[in-house]
Amino acid sequence: MQRVAVQSDDQRARNERNARRRAGRLRRGLVCVAAVPVVALFATACSSDSDAAAQGTGGGSGSAAGPTDAGGSTAASPTVQAAKYAKLPEPCAVLSKKTLTALVPKGAKSGKEGTSDDVATRGSCSWSSLDSNGVKGSQFRWLNISFLRFDSDSSRGSGEKQAEAYYASQVQGAQSVAGAKNTKSEPVAGAGDQATAVRYDLKKKEGAFKQQTVVARVANVVVTLDYNGAGLAGGKAPDAGTLTKAAEQAAKEAVVSVGTANGSGSAPSSPAATPSKSASKSASPSAPSSKSSAKKS
Repeated sequence: MQRVAVQSDDQRARNERNARRRAGRLRRGLVCVAAVPVVALFATACSSDSDAAAQGTGGGSGSAAGPTDAGGSTAASPTVQAAKYAKLPEPCAVLSKKTLTALVPKGAKSGKEGTSDDVATRGSCSWSSLDSNGVKGSQFRWLNISFLRFDSDSSRGSGEKQAEAYYASQVQGAQSVAGAKNTKSEPVAGAGDQATAVRYDLKKKEGAFKQQTVVARVANVVVTLDYNGAGLAGGKAPDAGTLTKAAEQAAKEAVVSVGTANGSGSAPSSPAATPSKSASKSASPSAPSSKSSAKKS
């Protein structure tokens, strides 16, 4: 019995040793198998980094090189089309004497230039006229022309694109004046690249005003012309259609003056048509105290 027990112990020991050997071989095999993907993955990553580096230094397969770090950029700077016009005309000299006399009778010499911190970028001029007819009332006229020029800029875009956006905002503003009645808009031909005339009636404490706003764009310059008239102290209200035609003609002269100031185009011509009789009568050199309220802000 003792011998059989010894043999059994020896057999169990041999079996345990064999089992440990087999387990050790299995573990080594699993470690090797698991290591293969890691090595392959590492090799693939290194290869990808090398390829990307090669492409980034200009040897790639047709891919454009991107910007480098904060030290500089290999990408070309964005370019925009140069602005067509580099300066503006003198705002108080853009209209002929005949045109001014027709729009603001006896006010042709009353032009007052607006303040500007950069006359090459913005400018304006205004005129006023009052024609007093005693007990028959009086006729008031007010005219203002403003210019705004846009330079091309890599961050804001071309001067022309900026002018287009400003033109649209000016037209929209004229069409949405608070308290305006009978608002009408129409395109204006022959006044630059884009032009719109907006007219409406505006009731003020001084009287009923007929307002005309013509917005015109020529390349990178926007011209805004405001012209209004009213019959005060019992005077007859002026005809809106006649005032609009006069305003459109004046706007065309102002547009031509932009090209003339920059060495192109022809000198502005005087309008063939003359505004209504009420607009062409002689006027007092002084405007009424309601001038500021008649002025369109």
